[in-house]
Amino acid sequence: MVTQQQPGTGGQTPAGVVVREGEYGERVVAVEPGGAEFIPLNERHGRPLQLFWTWTSPNLEFATIFVGVLAVAVFGLGFWQASLAIVIGTALGAVTQGLLSTRGPTLGVPQMVVSRLGFGYWGNVLPAGLNAVTAGIGWFAVNSVSGAFALNTLTHLAKPACLAIIVAVQVAVAFFGHNLVHAFERYAFPLLAIIFVIASVIILTKSHPGAAAGGGGLGGFLLTTSAAYGYAVGWNPYASDYTRYFRPQTSKRAIAVWSGLGLFLSCVILEIVGAASVTAGGNALGQPTGAFTGHLPTAIADLTLLAIALGAIAANVLNIYSGALSFVAMGIRLPLALRRAIVALVFGVIGFIVALFGLHNAGTKYEDFLLVIAYWIAPWLAVVFTDQVLRRGTDVEPLLFDKRHVSLAGPIAMLAGIVISIWLFSNQTEYVGLVPTHVPAVGDITFAVGFVLTAVLYVLLRPVDRALVRRAR
Repeated sequence: MVTQQQPGTGGQTPAGVVVREGEYGERVVAVEPGGAEFIPLNERHGRPLQLFWTWTSPNLEFATIFVGVLAVAVFGLGFWQASLAIVIGTALGAVTQGLLSTRGPTLGVPQMVVSRLGFGYWGNVLPAGLNAVTAGIGWFAVNSVSGAFALNTLTHLAKPACLAIIVAVQVAVAFFGHNLVHAFERYAFPLLAIIFVIASVIILTKSHPGAAAGGGGLGGFLLTTSAAYGYAVGWNPYASDYTRYFRPQTSKRAIAVWSGLGLFLSCVILEIVGAASVTAGGNALGQPTGAFTGHLPTAIADLTLLAIALGAIAANVLNIYSGALSFVAMGIRLPLALRRAIVALVFGVIGFIVALFGLHNAGTKYEDFLLVIAYWIAPWLAVVFTDQVLRRGTDVEPLLFDKRHVSLAGPIAMLAGIVISIWLFSNQTEYVGLVPTHVPAVGDITFAVGFVLTAVLYVLLRPVDRALVRRAR
């Protein structure tokens, strides 16, 4: 594609950049056209403050609370130990969320298109495919089941019927796209915030922080840190999806602060409340939702169940929307003007089927799921950030849609980082790595090892990519 003049802006897009066609503007009830293309400058709108509720609302749900429950009930930490681990793990994920979000206005494309810089056009199928499955199916199923359970407890409708209601609303919002997603998170925010603040205060007043045994030791602390990190960093592959409509001159500092702060505060507060709820008693693992709301007065408990269902929807509209963008960013050509919207519908159907089976065995593998997310996202981040540093000062936009842009360093470094770190340090129910098998106190530091190892390998392998470029010329 040749360089195109953007009407009404006086600006230009670089040669080779695929520009999204169709008019969208700031309309909320309109289906967003296109897929993962560059957003034209005359379509740019929005302000950084909206990122606060965009990244707060989806975490005001029970899946967030359950991370704190796991810290005490499964990983064996005391309340204060759990709180510290939650703060550290979440902070790591929130910082990278802010940094990644700043590239949206400059490059004007979704996060998994930005990822092509370090992985190449076709090599990017690796992280984009993983994120499409993780977001559009994995997280979708987890949150849909959580919302369905809450709605079932509140209304006593059959669980499959509750699941169908939750899924229908989620898919409808994600189908319309970017503007409706932002609007939904904005209007859900005050309702969710008020209900969860009231519920949190009650839970904290009934908790007994000293009652938690605190026998998890360093291993339990590192497991909790990894789980909290896995939950927070799970949003990282979506970061620029929700900032790519901002004007290029939008303050990067404001973008980083509001996106990181929304993610950090919502996760830390509810995860700490989840840890506190275990010390208040109840069957935190067998009936986690009931155990949590059982500490609340009936009226507040009912409102909390409603908020849990609404929070699940708030989380999954992002999961479906970004999962669809990631699928499109794999480079699979779909002859549809509304390719992203159609993919969102397909993901919704698949996610519904997966969640339907999950109704009978919900929550038993949640801790493993959180750790697995961190296992692949940390090496992906290592490539993305290392590549950004190595390419600083260069014009990267022409590479975003160039099918001749090849990278062996990115995919090889990421795969090696994942495999080696899991082999050595994984601490899963089904597989325990070499190091924690012999030294249980190391807990699970797979994500940290994977990040460092991948970054080093990527730097060492970059000369291979440069040689490929010279040969192509």
